[in-house]
Amino acid sequence: MNRNSLACSDCESLDRRSFFKTAGAATLAGVAMPMLVGLPGLHAAPSSKSAAETTVGRFFESLSAEQKKTISFGFDHDLRKKINANWQITKPKVGDSFYNAEQKKLISEIVKQVTSEDGYGRFQKQMSDDSGGIDEYSVAMFGEPGTDKFEWELTGRHLTLRADGNTVDKAAFGGPIVYGHGEENPKANLFHYQTTQVNEVFKALDAKQAQQALVTNAPKEDAVTLQGEKGSFPGIGVGQLSNDQKQLVTKTIQVLLAPYRAEDVDEVMEILKATGGVEKLHMAFYQQGDLQSDKVWDIWRVEGPSFVWHFRGAPHVHAYINIGQIG
Repeated sequence: MNRNSLACSDCESLDRRSFFKTAGAATLAGVAMPMLVGLPGLHAAPSSKSAAETTVGRFFESLSAEQKKTISFGFDHDLRKKINANWQITKPKVGDSFYNAEQKKLISEIVKQVTSEDGYGRFQKQMSDDSGGIDEYSVAMFGEPGTDKFEWELTGRHLTLRADGNTVDKAAFGGPIVYGHGEENPKANLFHYQTTQVNEVFKALDAKQAQQALVTNAPKEDAVTLQGEKGSFPGIGVGQLSNDQKQLVTKTIQVLLAPYRAEDVDEVMEILKATGGVEKLHMAFYQQGDLQSDKVWDIWRVEGPSFVWHFRGAPHVHAYINIGQIG
C-alpha cells in the first residue's frame, strides 16, 4: 500500500524476577533498559510518596484559586477518561503566562519523573519535533493530592502521560496513555525501534504460526478497551509458542516498557502476572499499512485480558496503551 494513500486520524509468566534476569544490564534494540531495583521484594506501583507524585503535590499547592478553577476537576470528570493522539486537555499551555516559572519547572520535572532516562529524552525530542516543545502541551489535575483519588495528566500532540500515585485501582500508568511521532520516514521515527523489535517475533515464527499471526485489517487505533478473560484477541496466542519464542516476546515487552519509570513497569508486570502472564497475550501483525511494501509490519498489536498495546506505524506512529485488571 502506498503511504500517501493512508489517512491519518488524529512464555513464562512475566514476574519481576524473570523480567530482571532477562534484562540484566543489557541494552535491547539500542534502548537502555530501566533499572529494576529492590529484589527480592517488589515495589509494584507508584505511590503518593513517589518522586513524580510528590512533585505533583507541590505543583497543586502552587496553584492559585483562579488557576485551579481552570485546570482542576473532580476525579471522575469525563476529561480524565478521554484518550486521543492529538488534543489539549485544558486551554492553557505550559509555555503560557498562565503558569509562573516555578510551575513550568515543576511540570517538566514531573514528565522526567514518570519516564526513564531514555524515555525522557525520546519524549522531549518528540514534543519538539511535533509541536515545538513541552511549552505547547497542557496539563490538568483531577482530584487533589493527599486524598485517596488524584491524578495529574499531560496531553498534546502525540503524547499523554499520567501520574496518579496508584489511586486508580488496578490500572497501570493511571489509565490509558498515548505516544507517537509525526515523522513519516519509518526509519527516522523515534519509535521505529519498537516495530523492529516486534517484527523479530514475527521472523521467529514458523510458516503456520506466521499465517495465524498475520491479519489483513487493523482495528481502530483507539480501540483499547480491556476485555478480560473472556475476550477475543487477534493474532497468535503466546501460549502456543515455543519457550525460546516466549522469551523473545518477554524481551519485546521489555523494549516497549523501556521509556517509562520502573514503578510503572513494576505495576504492569504485577498486572500481567495476576492475569496469567505473557502466555495469555496475543500478537497480531497487520498487512494493512505496510510502508515500503517490505513486509516489516508497521501496524501491530499485543493484547490479552489485561493488556492492550496498539501501535499504528503508518503513515506515522500513533500508539495507544491500556493495561489494567477488570472485574
